Amino acid sequence: MKFKFSAIAILLEVIFIILFGLFVDYGIEINSLYPYFKDVHVMIFIGFGFLMTFLKKYGFSSVGINMLIAAFGLQWGTLMQGFLHATQGGKFSVSIKSMINADFSTATALISFGAILGKTNPVQMLILTFLEITVFAINEHLVTEIFQATDTGASMTIHAFGAYFGLAVTLILYRPGLKNKHKNEESTYHSDIFAMIGTLFLWLFWPSFNSAIAAEDDKTKTIINTYYALAACAVVTFAFSSLLDQRGKFSMVLIQNATLAGGVAVGTCADLKIYPFVAMCIGSLAGIISVLGFHFLTPVLASKLRIQDTCGVHNLHGLPGILGGIAGIVVTAIQPETKNGVQLTASKQAAALSSTIGIALLGGALTGAILKLPIWGQVSNQNCFDDSAY
Repeated sequence: MKFKFSAIAILLEVIFIILFGLFVDYGIEINSLYPYFKDVHVMIFIGFGFLMTFLKKYGFSSVGINMLIAAFGLQWGTLMQGFLHATQGGKFSVSIKSMINADFSTATALISFGAILGKTNPVQMLILTFLEITVFAINEHLVTEIFQATDTGASMTIHAFGAYFGLAVTLILYRPGLKNKHKNEESTYHSDIFAMIGTLFLWLFWPSFNSAIAAEDDKTKTIINTYYALAACAVVTFAFSSLLDQRGKFSMVLIQNATLAGGVAVGTCADLKIYPFVAMCIGSLAGIISVLGFHFLTPVLASKLRIQDTCGVHNLHGLPGILGGIAGIVVTAIQPETKNGVQLTASKQAAALSSTIGIALLGGALTGAILKLPIWGQVSNQNCFDDSAY
């Protein structure tokens, strides 16, 4: 671990520095975007990092490896998106908008990290981040440039993609020894409090996440739709959490995760003229789907399909991401709109959703096969969900 991780990390960083020197220049500054960048940056490093601290003996690794993935991924994300949009001569410029998009790239890897949390080592996470951001950038280019679909809040391209990529990886890395619940795969009172810090940061800043790269005329609309979708989702999540418990109590797992599903689901059509009451319906439905997923679907995935989803990313990002994609299809079918001179259609939205899920599953399966190679070193079943090794 000592030499393998250090050698790979330093080698990749040197490569990044060389590539930045050869291809990257300053772009046109859009200073009005800096507040959005700060909010998104907080979500990436604090929101995602603390959301995953619920495991009683994996808090250091949850926050620490989250920071490693984010710092590594935002550099590769900048390069990948730059290469796909490079001007003549191969050079490309970076700006505040580029930095926001780089953080978005990183979010996909952090979502996938949640699916395999506690079962991989830092070397494997570097490899996963490198490969996933590469596939993500290609898929995003396909969705936005080839299909010309709308996905401003990235319900499909970030959330659904990251979730199903991670699920495919965890399927390939399936551990029969973890079929029965591991003694460390549980939370404590204090670890759940730390996880709620992540939830609250994500919940508060999600309107910025969805509106960061929206057109200037659509930003207010996007913020309003996300704001009310989140509020409705939170109330419905509490209601269904109590409803499904035999004693009528609230579940911290649901409060930490399902309350955020509304922000995920409304992302695709948040910049469209759907009106707040529709956004609230989408948010409420997302909360219900997420709660039911945690309660009924997660045990089935683990026992029947060999998908061990540590953080339940399928319920927070996968299912609400698909709901967001479907909402985009329905809204564009009922009320056609034109964005940047492009006519939005239900068929374009459907193609974007289908390709995203397919590419995520295929890319995740191939990445899982690479991570399974003995060269990277596997964490023993006994040491899973315990960060003392690192």
